[in-house]
Amino acid sequence: MLEASLAAGLCSVGADVVSVGVAPTPAIAFVARTGEYGLGVIISASHNPAPDNGIKFVGHDGRKLPDEEEETIESLMSPPEVRPSGAGVGVYSTNLDELAAYLDYLVAIVPERLDGMRVAVDAAHGAAYEMGPEVLRRLGADVVEMGVSPDGMNINAVGGATKPEAVQEFTKGSDAAIGIAFDGDADRAVFSDEQGRLINGDRTIGIWAAHYQSRGELDPPTVVGTVMSNGGFEAYVTSRGIKLERTPVGDKYVAQRIVQTGALIGGEQSGHLIFPRRGPTGDGLVTMLELFRVLKVEGRPASAFYDDYQPWPQIMINLAVASKDGWQEKVKAELEAGEKALEGHGRLVVRPSGTQPVIRVMVEADDYGLRDEVAESIVVAMQRELGGHVEGRVDLTYALGD
Repeated sequence: MLEASLAAGLCSVGADVVSVGVAPTPAIAFVARTGEYGLGVIISASHNPAPDNGIKFVGHDGRKLPDEEEETIESLMSPPEVRPSGAGVGVYSTNLDELAAYLDYLVAIVPERLDGMRVAVDAAHGAAYEMGPEVLRRLGADVVEMGVSPDGMNINAVGGATKPEAVQEFTKGSDAAIGIAFDGDADRAVFSDEQGRLINGDRTIGIWAAHYQSRGELDPPTVVGTVMSNGGFEAYVTSRGIKLERTPVGDKYVAQRIVQTGALIGGEQSGHLIFPRRGPTGDGLVTMLELFRVLKVEGRPASAFYDDYQPWPQIMINLAVASKDGWQEKVKAELEAGEKALEGHGRLVVRPSGTQPVIRVMVEADDYGLRDEVAESIVVAMQRELGGHVEGRVDLTYALGD
C-alpha cells in the first residue's frame, strides 16, 4: 500500500518510478549509485516490527540523505498548483534485473569461494530471505536456513540480528561452521561461531582488521567505532597497532568519521558495519561475505578467533525520569566521582534519549565490581535528584550493545 501510494504521488509530478520488489536496503543503495537514478527509496520496518514501516531515502550516490535535504523534501509536500498531464505524467515500471547486478557484485567479493562451508542463515523473515541464501549457494556453501518465509507481518518477530540467540541455537543444532543473522532490511549482520557464541559488530571488526593488518593491507591502521564499542575490543586492536576512532551512537556518525579518517572499516556492536570500498552505507550481505572471506583465507574456524580478546564488563541502565531538564547539573558531583573512579580502568557514557524521557547510563570497567559500584552510585543519585526509576538494565559484556 505504501509503495503504491508513494509511486502514484511521484508519477503524478512527472517522476519515473522503477520498482525492484522486495530487496535489502543496501541493494537499493547499490542500484541508486550504479544506475541512472536521482533517488532511491526504501519502504521498511528496518529492525523493528511490521507496524513500524517507514520510508528511507538515499541519494544518487547511495548515501542516506542529510537532514537538510530531508527537510527540503518535507517543505515541498504541499500539492503543486499545476500537475503534469498526459505524457508528462511519470511512468511506473518494474525491473528485477537490477537485483541480478547486485547479486553478481556480491558474489565477486569472495573470489576464493566458500565450497564446503556449512552456513546457518536467519533472515528474520525480512528482505534478505532469498538473496542471503542465494549468494552463499552461488559461492558453493552448504546452506541451512530459517526466517525465510515472510508474510509481511512476521518480520523481526522471532530471531534475526536483534534476537541473535535464535541463530546461535540454530547454528549449534545444524552443525554449521558459522551462523549469520540479518535484521529485517539486511543492513545489519551478526554471527554465531560453531559453538553458538555471539560474534557482534566489535568482534567482526576485530577479526577483519587484524587479518588485513597482518597482511600489511590496513592503511591507515584505523577502525571506527562508537562510544559503545567495548574497552576490551579497543585494548585488543590497540595492542595490534590499530587505532580506534570513537563517534556518537549512530551509523551516520560512523560514516562521517570513516570519510574523515580514511578508515577501511567502521561500525557498531549491533552489526551495522560499513566497508567504504564496497559502499558508503551499511550492508549486512557485504559484512557477511567480508567476514567469511577472512575465515576462508585464514583457514580457521570462527571459534578460533573468539578468544582473541575478552570484553570488559559493560552495563547499560535506562532510567525513566520526570524531566531531563538540567539533569547534568543535578548529578554533576556523582558523574565526576564516577569518572575519577574509572580513570584508566573504564568509561562512563551518560546520554539522554532523543525521543523519550529516559537517560541512558553506560558503565564499563576492567572489573565487574568497579563497574557495578560506579553504576549504582549514579543510578541512586539520579533516582534521588531526578525522580527517576530504573526502566531496564542490560549486561552488554557479551551482547549486541545499543
